[in-house]
Amino acid sequence: MRMRSILGALVIASLPVMPAMAADMTPEEIKKLVDEAVEKRLQEYEHREGAREHKEGQAGETAQPGIGTLPEVAKERRADKQAPLSFGSSGSGRLVYAKPFVSFPKAIVGGYMDLQYRTHRNAVLETGYPDRGTTNGYDQQRFVPFIYADITEHLKFASELEIEHGVRGNTGQNEISLEFAHVDYLVNELLNVRAGIVLIPLGKFNLLHDSPLNDLTDRPIVSRLVIPSTMSETGAGLYGTFYPGRTGKVDYEVYYTTGPCGYNSSGSPRVTEDGGTKNSRQRKCASDDGFDINNGKAVSGRLAYSPMLGVEVGGSGYFGNQSATSYNPLSIYAVDWTLQKGPFELIGEAAWAYARGNRLAIPGSGFPTGSFLTGGSPLNPIAPHPQRLWGFYAQANYHFMPSFLTKLSPKRFGEGSTFTAVFRYDRVNLNMDNKGENAGEWEQLSFGLNYRPIEDAVIKMSYQYMPKAFNPVTSQRIHDSAFVMSVATYF
Repeated sequence: MRMRSILGALVIASLPVMPAMAADMTPEEIKKLVDEAVEKRLQEYEHREGAREHKEGQAGETAQPGIGTLPEVAKERRADKQAPLSFGSSGSGRLVYAKPFVSFPKAIVGGYMDLQYRTHRNAVLETGYPDRGTTNGYDQQRFVPFIYADITEHLKFASELEIEHGVRGNTGQNEISLEFAHVDYLVNELLNVRAGIVLIPLGKFNLLHDSPLNDLTDRPIVSRLVIPSTMSETGAGLYGTFYPGRTGKVDYEVYYTTGPCGYNSSGSPRVTEDGGTKNSRQRKCASDDGFDINNGKAVSGRLAYSPMLGVEVGGSGYFGNQSATSYNPLSIYAVDWTLQKGPFELIGEAAWAYARGNRLAIPGSGFPTGSFLTGGSPLNPIAPHPQRLWGFYAQANYHFMPSFLTKLSPKRFGEGSTFTAVFRYDRVNLNMDNKGENAGEWEQLSFGLNYRPIEDAVIKMSYQYMPKAFNPVTSQRIHDSAFVMSVATYF
């Protein structure tokens, strides 16, 4: 209102410089002229202010991720005073629109997808037919929609729906699940509350595992089989950031959640030599409703320290009972590191897991409680089931852009485009209690090159050499190699 009054005064003040026009006009015509001029000037003013705010918002988006307040999904949030939710809505077919977000839309939808092609030296790709594998094939491995929303200034919602191997339809080999879906109540940067299906802060990769983000197609072995990424559970907890010293930053997350499912209903262990801990996740639990299988819960947390920009070291842990009839806890501990300087990156993760009592019979298993269980290895019938698991990966990245390509095609190889050369070494042992031939002892060297036309999309190529691998089709120890290509993009 104040701006309209100011503009009106300026327009009226300009009328005396147009005496010929003003002399022939009635008071009503003058008022109409002033109103039209004010409205035009007001629209121009609002347009300039909107452009300025948009420009400032773009500048703010370049801030370092993980520092400062959380990003805003919507610039304008719902009104402080809005109509209360009520069963008083009427209108038959219109009732489906009686939702607060219809009048005040604040959610955004995005996500990512990937597609890969791989060819192996051995027939290790499973086809679903007994004892019959194939050496190569395509896989639409992931299609992952995101939904984010600002409910109020202090209340946020985030979710991720993961669809894996969706083309397989109703064969039972696809997986559709909520990767995470939680509500955050923001108190301040030091302390915030989160509740829902949360990503377990066990290692860094479990929190940052999107296909377009990673420079190799396959996830690290330790992050799939010792830390069963992606690992999420239902629960609640706290997270925040504080700043010790001039350049230091500390991030933390801690949650109290449902817990693992380490045994089948028959009492047989789900932590195995060839599968590690991946089948002990809540999403793999035999409980159809997703409840925990006992009255125990799990505690997990991660503490990460960054003494300066580009350097971070994190430590994390997870502990929870995995048996429905006894106390057999699963504990996993991890360290992760990130070092960045110019175009170079050195990242990695190491993890140790201990499934206590996993090689002993539990009540209800059909064997005497506490008796020694053999047959824990596909390669050794007298080997124990795994209790201790270990693994790590170390990865080096180098980002570059040849100048001759930029000159050749500035639009395709200009600002925002980059190539990355990658090397990664993986090593795991999924049954350290087995001193004989071990199906869970894997070793892999990966050499890769990828191209990003923009940061959000990537085309990847890699060669994998596996001096120690396991063929799940024939249950044999093998040497293997593979060539892998993939494309992944956010949308």
